[in-house]
Amino acid sequence: MADSLFANPFLMMALLAGIAASFTGGIIGSYVVTKRIVFISGSISHAVLGGMGLFLWLRRTYDIEFLTPMQGALLFALGSAVLLGRTHLKHKEREDSVIAALWATGMSIGVIFITFTPGYNVELMNFLFGNILWVTKSDLLTLLTLNIVVIGLTLPYYRKFQAICFDEDQAYLQGIAVQPFYMLLLCLVACSVVVLIQIVGAVLVISMLTIPAAVAAGFTRKLSSMMKIAILFGIGFTCIGIYASYELNWPPGATITLVGAITYLLALYRPKKKKII
Repeated sequence: MADSLFANPFLMMALLAGIAASFTGGIIGSYVVTKRIVFISGSISHAVLGGMGLFLWLRRTYDIEFLTPMQGALLFALGSAVLLGRTHLKHKEREDSVIAALWATGMSIGVIFITFTPGYNVELMNFLFGNILWVTKSDLLTLLTLNIVVIGLTLPYYRKFQAICFDEDQAYLQGIAVQPFYMLLLCLVACSVVVLIQIVGAVLVISMLTIPAAVAAGFTRKLSSMMKIAILFGIGFTCIGIYASYELNWPPGATITLVGAITYLLALYRPKKKKII
């Protein structure tokens, strides 16, 4: 595998992309699992299909070459995060309905624009189901840039995000501006979704955002340690998944997700820590 890795530029780029995405997934995924907003992240991950389909349609129909599906995904992801954040803060009793509506609306818009887009949309299929072997240097640069943005915003506000994840009312009493920081956290989740879409696709992205963190939660009671362990699990899932897909000729994105799911099921039999602090 090592010889094939260094000799095959596709495998090398895939591995680098997976490692880069593991950092964002491990850090933000830990907040997602701790805050219990997995379904919010799932809604965002499926709503981005609308942006992908729209931007691909504009690019193909009107020859707007600088537009890419990833740009559309980022735009719709951030828009979804803002809408869900306002719903949580202002209309908590209707949050689940908005999540379902946003999930369905984004998917519907995406399917409609895919239908109208001329040509064979293999590019969009890669974003839907993931094709890490087609990661380019430009894609890798985008992943690294989003990583820097996500990590750069997370580090200085770690304590504030931690307080909000555990108890918003207590965070408010401590003088933390809960509303803007909660919105910022959701926007970071949105950026993480876009990062991970490149690895496993929009359909499976929720698994890589939550499974490494969920497994890591069984090994520690500290949120900071949970993030570090989740990053290591994400890297491990990527390496094992790419190796298995190479040997078995399986789709790499689905294989990476399957490795994570199996690990999670095995981890269920491990005694859990009582509380994350």
